[in-house]
Amino acid sequence: MSEKILIVEDNKTLAKLIAKKLAFALDIEIDVAYSLQEAKLFIARYKYFLALLDINLPDAPNGEIVDYAIKKGLHSIVLSGNIDKDFRKKILQKNIIDYVNKSGANDINYIIQIIQRLQKNRNHKVLVVDDSRLFRQTMQNILENLFFKVIAVAHGEEAVGMLKSQPDISLVLTDYNMPVMDGLELTIEVRKSYSKNELCILALSGNEDEEITALFLKHGANDYIKKPFSKEEFSCRVNNSIEALENIQLITNYASRDFLTGLFNRRYFFKEVNDYIDEIKQNGEQFALGMIDIDHFKKVNDTYGHDIGDKIITSLADILRSSTNPQDIVARFGGEEFCVVLKNVNRHSAQEIFERLRENVERSSYHLKDDREITFTISIGALLFKEEESLEENLNEADMLLYKAKNNGRNQLIFES
Repeated sequence: MSEKILIVEDNKTLAKLIAKKLAFALDIEIDVAYSLQEAKLFIARYKYFLALLDINLPDAPNGEIVDYAIKKGLHSIVLSGNIDKDFRKKILQKNIIDYVNKSGANDINYIIQIIQRLQKNRNHKVLVVDDSRLFRQTMQNILENLFFKVIAVAHGEEAVGMLKSQPDISLVLTDYNMPVMDGLELTIEVRKSYSKNELCILALSGNEDEEITALFLKHGANDYIKKPFSKEEFSCRVNNSIEALENIQLITNYASRDFLTGLFNRRYFFKEVNDYIDEIKQNGEQFALGMIDIDHFKKVNDTYGHDIGDKIITSLADILRSSTNPQDIVARFGGEEFCVVLKNVNRHSAQEIFERLRENVERSSYHLKDDREITFTISIGALLFKEEESLEENLNEADMLLYKAKNNGRNQLIFES
């Protein structure tokens, strides 16, 4: 069941325009209510991701819809033609996401951007670190209303422990003055393990000393917010920090991933495997690597075209992913050639895994639009990694075994004896 947004707006022309633009841009279901009474019926019947609320309605001229939506636990953005600053400030004090003026098409585009941001925020965890229970709760309320998953702790030492148990935290919001470990010490400690490309740090303080701001930024904070802060500034800075982190990770992902399959590319494979070899040198852990090639791939391209050829490559990538463990390394070297590293295995289990992988491919098929099926097979050359040889030398040997499997009739595994 797809998500839904509720628009409550008595101007029917404007409501329909907003609904049409949102539905097109977000691929999301939209319900429209023209009064508080209609809105109550919708809210009673359906669960909404978000509500866009006009303040002045025929049966609720003084913003009653906002209080009703908040009481029902509905995440809300207020739409209003009222530009009075005091009125705006009063509405923003309520537990709403944002206050947007109804002045033109740009405001609708802004609403679309907010909703897209909120949808992405659900993928992020935020760690709030502040010894003031009041500030912790205030920040937690704002962040949860922005759809973040929030963890709140009272001091830096507790935060360090939380980061160890929750390594997928995206953003740390830390106060400066705290007992046990202050915010600057926490920032320095966090940056020992996490770069700015992996984790954002937002520092907060009521300290007027400008040197404190500079120290935070020099030691790895992404941004600095002075207390007391407005909800709007806080929300904007948090969203901007998360967006910057996503953009960096997207660029990094493009640099390390194959564009077609999403698997690691050749360049990143060498970095990842060499790091792994360094990591296991002391404990004697064994691992296997296999070179894999799609059999008669040129014939597939010649018969069905390159687009179908790409689909076959993608299908194989999916099988390789699902047939190996998450800690294993699967990479596309180019064309129809792949390499798989099986970590922490002996010869017997590695041979079993590679053989099962070959069988999974043999049993699979790709369905064309005209109900025809394409089946394909792979050849594999594999070996247990030899410590006395370099990674390149091991790969060359696996390549020779793959060549042997091709010459022996294809659709087979040759594992070095």
